[in-house]
Amino acid sequence: MYGWRNRIGLVVTSSDRTSEGEYFRHTPDGVSVHVARMLLEDGVADAETLERMSADVERCAKLLKTTDVDVIAYSCTTGSLLKGEGFETEIERRIETVAGVPAVATAASIKRALDALDVESLTVATPYIPELNELEVDFLEDSGYEVLDIYGLGCRTDEEICAHHPEMAYRQAREMNREDADAIFISCTGYRTFEIIDRLERDLDKPVITSNQATLWDALRKIDVDYSEIELGTLFRH
Repeated sequence: MYGWRNRIGLVVTSSDRTSEGEYFRHTPDGVSVHVARMLLEDGVADAETLERMSADVERCAKLLKTTDVDVIAYSCTTGSLLKGEGFETEIERRIETVAGVPAVATAASIKRALDALDVESLTVATPYIPELNELEVDFLEDSGYEVLDIYGLGCRTDEEICAHHPEMAYRQAREMNREDADAIFISCTGYRTFEIIDRLERDLDKPVITSNQATLWDALRKIDVDYSEIELGTLFRH
């Protein structure tokens, strides 16, 4: 039986083609992943469309509840921070109320990951348009972190974001590196990163946090599953 240890429910945007693949390939033995999709109209990655999408959270939680999952991960970075600091935990509470199991939302997971690694200052690499970059900076700084620099690729749709190979994330993050940054954060659950996290950390000699990495780590912690054999950077050694 799949999921004989635990089952993770994963809530993704309807146009996301990255999160499932990264989760499926990196969950521990005996942990299964079950997916529900929120409608992101035309796959457009802007604040207005993401806000409308957030109304779909409860429906997805109801669907995943029928799969008897042990935790639900809301896999969307800007979709869980677009209304500012505190919205990420509101998303978690909404899911928990409907599904009756613990929930993690990507923006909250990122904060927990930064805190676990004692990160105070960071640079941020994203595939986003300027509007979403501004929302992310506001969220991180309101949460107490110093954002030294942020740069986005200007992608307006999930299709554009998911089309990028992980080598693009590697090059972008490396260009964003600063000596005074405690860590580098690569944002967006649609931006493929798992293949390059360890290499990037070795090359830059500092922690690298990515959206899917932080969310998966947080979900596994919630259900007390040993993740020590997963090779996804410094975070998975905490």
